Amino acid sequence: MSKILVTGAAGFIGSQLAHVLWQRGEQVVLLDDFSYGLEDNLIFDDHDFRAEILREDVCDTPMLNALCEKEKFDYIYHIAAITPLPDCQIGPGRAITVNVAGTVNVLEASRRFGVKNVIFASTSAVYENCDKFPTKEEDAIPPSLVYSGGKFAAEQFCRSFVEVYGINVTVLRFANVYGPHIDCLRTQPPVAGYLIRELFYDRQPVLHSTGEQRRDFVYVDDLIDLAIRVQNNQGYDCVNVSTNTTYSINELYKTIAKIMDKEHLQPVYVNSSNYWEKYPGLYEGAYPISEQILDNEVNKYTLCDNTHAAEKFGWQPQISFEEGLRRTVDFSVDVLKKHDAAL
Repeated sequence: MSKILVTGAAGFIGSQLAHVLWQRGEQVVLLDDFSYGLEDNLIFDDHDFRAEILREDVCDTPMLNALCEKEKFDYIYHIAAITPLPDCQIGPGRAITVNVAGTVNVLEASRRFGVKNVIFASTSAVYENCDKFPTKEEDAIPPSLVYSGGKFAAEQFCRSFVEVYGINVTVLRFANVYGPHIDCLRTQPPVAGYLIRELFYDRQPVLHSTGEQRRDFVYVDDLIDLAIRVQNNQGYDCVNVSTNTTYSINELYKTIAKIMDKEHLQPVYVNSSNYWEKYPGLYEGAYPISEQILDNEVNKYTLCDNTHAAEKFGWQPQISFEEGLRRTVDFSVDVLKKHDAAL
């Protein structure tokens, strides 16, 4: 049995990863400040999920050092981050503190107290300025937005700690992740969560641009499978977590609408320039956000090569797009019903 710390453990991915590790018999400690995480994400069907839950900030250096010194973790899965892109743009200082300095905190505690491997949750968003597809791990070039730029910088610190101290760090670049526990309630949810929410309330979804922009979607269970496979990886490694397949936003909508029997609710298409209109501060000030940047974000194409994951770790995604969305819809509809009942 290994002792494992999962940061961001009350979030979409961290909660399910922690639960799977616990089911495998590992001793799991959960850390989350609940600024984005939810208590409900830690409720699972078996009702027996028991793990130590620490309501702490990964940026609290003395706390994290004391925790790692006391617990002597074998592995740390560092999932904690501010992930909504507009939240990072509107609050860049806090985003960089959490996403970069928080990562350095984890790396420093890991090297001081002998963690065998740090598995760091990065993102395919670091490829936002790439034009080579399918994109391989070595193709990344500096991105532009605060979220992706912060993750890219954090990756460089991961490499630095490996080179300077000889610790082991595996960077996982997640494609567009979907599945149960996806956030469908926040101001600007991931697109799958947003579509489910709008259709649940019999509202026409608003899609930006033509809806023909294509994304590489990966199901959360497949992601967790790979995250566990890399646990004993040595040195520094960077791995795409992707399907090497794309679906358009229109295809995503049509599949979800069919599952929910809401095909009569057709999307409304709008210009990409108001993509983050719920964050008016980005459009104000002496230098408002660039319309070109918004257009690039809306229309970006993601297709990540997963050859490295297949060849080194024997990993292939197993859950089909349709089956994954069915599971996502079933779970999210229950969440929305409970949310309404609590109002």
